Amino acid sequence: MSIPISSLMFFFTLVTGTLLSVSSSSWFGAWIGLELNLISFIPLITIKMNPYFSEAALKYFLIQALASTLIVMSSCMYMSLPSLVSPMILMALLLKLGAAPFHFWFPQVMEGLSWPQTIILMSIQKLAPMFLISYLMSTPTLIMITTLSAVLSAIVGGLGGLNVMKLRKIMAFSSINHMSWMLIAITLNDMMWIIYFLFYAAISSSIVIFFHTIQVFTISDMLNPNYNNPLFALTIPLSLLSLGGLPPFTGFIPKWLMIQIMVSNNMILPLFFLLVSALITLFFYLRISIPFMMLLTPILSLNMKNLPYYSSYPIFPLIMFFNSLGLFIPLPYILL
Repeated sequence: MSIPISSLMFFFTLVTGTLLSVSSSSWFGAWIGLELNLISFIPLITIKMNPYFSEAALKYFLIQALASTLIVMSSCMYMSLPSLVSPMILMALLLKLGAAPFHFWFPQVMEGLSWPQTIILMSIQKLAPMFLISYLMSTPTLIMITTLSAVLSAIVGGLGGLNVMKLRKIMAFSSINHMSWMLIAITLNDMMWIIYFLFYAAISSSIVIFFHTIQVFTISDMLNPNYNNPLFALTIPLSLLSLGGLPPFTGFIPKWLMIQIMVSNNMILPLFFLLVSALITLFFYLRISIPFMMLLTPILSLNMKNLPYYSSYPIFPLIMFFNSLGLFIPLPYILL
């Protein structure tokens, strides 16, 4: 599938906006970078004339414009109410991230996007706000607000994915849940949240690439009789368990580091909420994996086609190897 030149240009300006926002020495420059990032992502959403894309683009624009307005308004209040400036900027950045309690727009926008667009929304679009939030972590009040948002994101991300059949919404609530770990990491250690983000972006992107390749959008689509190749059927369960952070898969490495750091900082109560929510997310990841496991049973696979997917899509073994790295190379768990 060929990629339009316009998409590459808008993607370049999107990345440029993120880099400008992260590297800026002033809040005005950071705001300009966020705006450049916003106006670059809107055309990427509406690259095709589709009512779902148009609705998602409109929702995303309105929410991001509201967050940008809050940033501008907080700067105007600097002379009269300087104590409220930093909390308001933090609230605006949490709104841009889609972290709880400002998460309401994120699953709805995700539902209207194609799979490649969801990768951008779940990874690149979160970079600039998280860097800016890390710059704000200087007072106990801001750290407390961020920790509270992280706990709420863990609860919302865990409970919101229950009884959801659409895969894009499940990935949206999964993203909100992982956002809780990254927000806690921002309050503790700048390097830790970057490590967690890199692991999360790689694992979630590999799962989205898998879904995009086989063109599935709901859990019922998984029951296609053509998906009974054993290696094919093992890829998605292993990848989802890795995303959920089940040991010894790759996704457990950043969680294990976070658990050690949180315990050493006596953050037992937030850690409890994060671990319980991670357990709940594993439940709805298993709901996606069960159809693949069922197709491996001899009774259900009698009259099914056996298509050589792996000869057509060599990326699938790479995805399975990356997400199962802890099974093949357990050294990180021994050294950590």
